Amino acid sequence: MASDRLLKLLGPRGVAVCDGAMGTMLYARGVFVNRSFDELNLSDPDLVRSIHSEYIDAGADLIETNTFSANRFKLAAHGVEGLVHQINSEAARLAREAAEGRGVLVAGSVGPLGVRIEPWGPTALDEARAAFREQIRALVDAGVDLLMLETFYHLPELEQAALAAREVCDLPVVAQLTVTDEGSSPEGVEPPDFARTMSKWDVDAVGINCGTGPAATLEAIESIRDELDLPLSALPNAGQPRNVHGRNMYLTSPDYMASYARRFVKAGVRLVGGCCGTTPAHIRAMKEAVVAARPAARPPRLDAPRDESVELNTPERGAKSVLGQRLAERAFPVCVQIRSPKGCDPRPTLEHVRELHEAGVDLVSVFEGRGGARMSAFALAQIIQREVGTETLLEIASRHRTLLRMQATVLGAHALGLHNLVAVTGPPLTLGEYPDATKDFEVDSIGLSNMIRRLNEGRDVAGQSIGTPTAIHLGVHLDPFAVDTEYEVRRFEWKVDAGAEYALTPPVVDAKALVEFLPRIAHCRIPILATIPLIGRFRDVERLRQFGAGRAPQALLDRMMRAEREGREREEGLAIAVETARALREHVEGLQVVAQTARLSDVPPIVEAVK
Repeated sequence: MASDRLLKLLGPRGVAVCDGAMGTMLYARGVFVNRSFDELNLSDPDLVRSIHSEYIDAGADLIETNTFSANRFKLAAHGVEGLVHQINSEAARLAREAAEGRGVLVAGSVGPLGVRIEPWGPTALDEARAAFREQIRALVDAGVDLLMLETFYHLPELEQAALAAREVCDLPVVAQLTVTDEGSSPEGVEPPDFARTMSKWDVDAVGINCGTGPAATLEAIESIRDELDLPLSALPNAGQPRNVHGRNMYLTSPDYMASYARRFVKAGVRLVGGCCGTTPAHIRAMKEAVVAARPAARPPRLDAPRDESVELNTPERGAKSVLGQRLAERAFPVCVQIRSPKGCDPRPTLEHVRELHEAGVDLVSVFEGRGGARMSAFALAQIIQREVGTETLLEIASRHRTLLRMQATVLGAHALGLHNLVAVTGPPLTLGEYPDATKDFEVDSIGLSNMIRRLNEGRDVAGQSIGTPTAIHLGVHLDPFAVDTEYEVRRFEWKVDAGAEYALTPPVVDAKALVEFLPRIAHCRIPILATIPLIGRFRDVERLRQFGAGRAPQALLDRMMRAEREGREREEGLAIAVETARALREHVEGLQVVAQTARLSDVPPIVEAVK
């Protein structure tokens, strides 16, 4: 068996105490968290070597190289991505020097890449595997005894790391996932399920590391030990960090960790150690507890038949929503965007929606907007569908949300009958106190689209069945006026591949520019709803052009400038909107009209023009 490679390393007792947290010790030595801890292998080797020695002196049978983040993606954040081989090689050398003559094993530490891989991000599986392969090759060439794949929370990424390890070497490989306080993986996979998945890989041990502390780790270990025949590892955090005068401190005592180390061994664990917050003092106490404990015999595994397949049952477009039905019937639906009201009284907005419905509008898109105390778009959409009966369309942004939070939002939207969702990345937070805000999202609109497609297939983000599939009619954005149109076309291809069923454009003031763009997406064409703005002033044209609505023909500018002088801007703006709608009638599959609440009375002529 593959696990024999690891058991042979562990010797007759079959249990090894691993070291603790290199990062915790470096932080305690005054290394700022904004530095690359891995680069210290080159710039401060004595510091790294001394920490290895402290753990060995405390009784560790196995130490890990200082390479948790030594892959090209994470090193790129510090401008040293070209030093992958040097950093990993030097890390292995330092660990071997500290362990020399002391009978201590050296494990090459390999952590996640720090980027989202497909289907949640733009990094391809083979690209991720190549990055792991590059790091692992350097560690193996430098003489590590085994490989520790640790603190992963996305099973497909951990699988790529395991595949890369096998492509490089025949050393023992320990594959470890992290779990939440509830016992499942951060993506919601229950321990028995991810244990069965990991047991199919060519690895030598499976385990839990990091997480919220030893209690959750023990529960996870006890729930997976009967699911596989491989040795187990348990390297939990020393509890959860507390903020003490601006510093993150782990307050779990060595005695507490030692009590769980004993219980880990009794549960059949072969590799016992610690992760974040675990110091040499913790390891010393854990070593004493492990020596006093008797390793448990593994119970026989009962191979009951399991049906691990998830039936894919995606509803047809026409069955998902009125918008889906209109598009399926080629009925040219018209949507009108409304802004959620200030305060908590929806009645004036409901009256406007009733007027739009009577005018032939098929649905309304609810825009939350910025400024003032505005009602939630999701709440207003539910009220509109309940009180008026008009279907709604909503944007769901990935920015500021975790993948699991977005999954919960989509499931809730489906349960509330809000089936038309447009997946967007969302604008960065650049107002008020955050003028320098940067990227703050786990996945972009493509990853979000992949998630919604999975839910429509009856699977969650971890690939597990959710029972009844959702029926979300999935839309995306398409910007024909983007500065880099090649990149926009490529992203649109990815969106369609991720399950997009229709697309919305930004406001269009030049129908010709949109029509000229459409052949570029003919190979991945889905129904398009062109957004028509109701222009009220000459400056609106300039603002739309500034924010990406395409080039405004000079004739259009002249018309609005003349209308401004003559005091008939509203009438001219409506005429332009009607002309644009008619010009696009044969080139797109529907329209979205953007109008402020006070101008909703101008919508009926546009509806009449296209229907």
